[in-house]
Amino acid sequence: MSAAADTAPRPARVAVGRAALFFVFWLMIAGYDSGDLPIGVVTAALATWASLRLMPPTDVRFRPRAFAGFVLHFLGQSVRSGVQVAWLVFRPSMPIRPGFVTYRTHLSGGTLSAFCALSSLLPGTLPTGGEEQGELLIHCLDVDQPVAADLGREEALFGRLLGHD
Repeated sequence: MSAAADTAPRPARVAVGRAALFFVFWLMIAGYDSGDLPIGVVTAALATWASLRLMPPTDVRFRPRAFAGFVLHFLGQSVRSGVQVAWLVFRPSMPIRPGFVTYRTHLSGGTLSAFCALSSLLPGTLPTGGEEQGELLIHCLDVDQPVAADLGREEALFGRLLGHD
C-alpha cells in the first residue's frame, strides 16, 4: 500500500462520523423521545447522504491534540490582541497607522474561508478580500506591525490542525 493511499479519506468512516454528528444535532433540537428515534435516524441518514453529495470527503484530517493546542493559542491571541486594541482606545494619542496589508496564503477553497473567518475574530485584523489568487487583503490597525508574519504563524497552526503539515 502506498503512502498516498494511507492519507486518502475513507468514505465509510467519513459517512459514519457525519451521520453521528447529524443524529446528535437532531437529538439536541428535537429532544429524546424513543418514539421519535426512527425519524431521527432517517433524518440523519438523509442529511449524511446530502452532505456527501454536496461536500465529498477530502484529505483534511481532524487532529484532536492539534485542535486543543490551537484553541489555547487562539484564546491567548484573542486576549493579547484585545488588550492591545483596548490600550489604543484609551490612549488615542498613540501613533497608529491603519491601512491594508497584502498577505500571501497557501490555503484555498473552504479551508481559506474558514481561516479568514477565524482570523477576523482576532482584534485588529480583518480580511477584506483577495487581490490575486492566493493573496488576501487584510485591514489592520497598524501597518507598521508584523501583521503578515503573525498571519503566517496563524496559518501554519491552522494547517497543522487540518493535517496539512
